[in-house]
Amino acid sequence: MLALTSATGKLGSAVLNALLDNNLIDAKELVVCTSSEPTASKFAALRSKNITVRYNNFDEPASLEAAYAGCDNLFLVSSPRISMDFDDAPLWEGREAHHLAAIDAARKVGVKHIYYTSLAFGNPSKASVMRAHIRTEAYLKGLEDVQWTIIREGLYNESWPLYLGYYYGLKNETRTEVVVAGDGPISWTSILDLAFGTARILTDPPEQWAGRTFYLSQNKTSNLKDIAQIVSKEKGEEVALKIVARKEYEDFYVNELGMERPAVEWWSSTYDALQDGECDIKDPTLEDILKKAGRELIPVEETIAKMLQ
Repeated sequence: MLALTSATGKLGSAVLNALLDNNLIDAKELVVCTSSEPTASKFAALRSKNITVRYNNFDEPASLEAAYAGCDNLFLVSSPRISMDFDDAPLWEGREAHHLAAIDAARKVGVKHIYYTSLAFGNPSKASVMRAHIRTEAYLKGLEDVQWTIIREGLYNESWPLYLGYYYGLKNETRTEVVVAGDGPISWTSILDLAFGTARILTDPPEQWAGRTFYLSQNKTSNLKDIAQIVSKEKGEEVALKIVARKEYEDFYVNELGMERPAVEWWSSTYDALQDGECDIKDPTLEDILKKAGRELIPVEETIAKMLQ
């Protein structure tokens, strides 16, 4: 059986749909793990397909063991609680604490293979968003009682507003100049493409991917200046990119836009990573998987156009 965490999140739900829509696994072999009440009506459609729904809370180790019991494989999506990473969280006090709890619970109940979703930055990385991922990766690589696969998922096409000025608005956005703290090539990849690739990996023979760390990403890149130009074209008005120093960037979003400083400071290091080319990915894994399935990659231009409609 395969346990899926964060199955109601963006990537997790897309992976679940890819598994089911492409008939890659018998629904009876799936365990959907959620921090919500498993008997809630929103899970009725899953239960009607004979999919098991179990409670899973990173802060409750016993719930993790109960959720993963009887499963051979675990798809572990990283914790969404980014506030744990703020203020340069010491080792095992950031989001990696959640990941460690899940990994150890899986080992305790006999899970044989853990697939972990990391992110498509470098290692080492200047981006604070990668700190918990790198710590988790190192922990997995040190284990000998369980197989592991580290999937460095590409930066979502759908996440461009986060990188373009820290949550660029869509239809109601009025800014014509967006402040960022750096720029560089990004191998944008759509959630649907990532989900399909991930679903295929999860249902391949485990030994095919065991002990491997790789990127799921398209190889074509666009920088933030390119994204601003695409947005300008779609909106019919120029949206300019203004690159400033990190301190100026942080002060602008805290003092001018009222954002919380710990969050802004945590995020600002992302631009150092972009400038270093950390997100310029050259790994053929995803493109090979899609090609074999007769699928084409979804370009970021298409995603932006749909989001701005």
